[in-house]
Amino acid sequence: MAKIVISAQIDLDPAKRDEALRTAQPWIDGALSQPGCIHYDWSADLNNPARVNVFEEWESEDSLAAHFAGPQYAGMLGHIGQSGLIGAVSRKYRVDAENPVYGDNGKPTEKFG
Repeated sequence: MAKIVISAQIDLDPAKRDEALRTAQPWIDGALSQPGCIHYDWSADLNNPARVNVFEEWESEDSLAAHFAGPQYAGMLGHIGQSGLIGAVSRKYRVDAENPVYGDNGKPTEKFG
């Protein structure tokens, strides 16, 4: 089974972004506690005062489907909706290859395998 990665950019009212991040912890912890969740992180974009960057990694499509059907996802949607949502873009990727960025020689490589 292929892993699933999600990258999202959520734009909020800049006056509400920091509070939205501070109070998101229950939803982040809830997602991290779900079976199949490898990473789930929200962070402030240092170049855009409205933006929250979201990174997620899931073991499978099934684990992501369970997340979407669960209370953590519904709670997160409500939380974002109450935080001055301006817009959002999200994309999911099915990962077919995975390798370290740095090789044995300590140098970064763009190659897989």
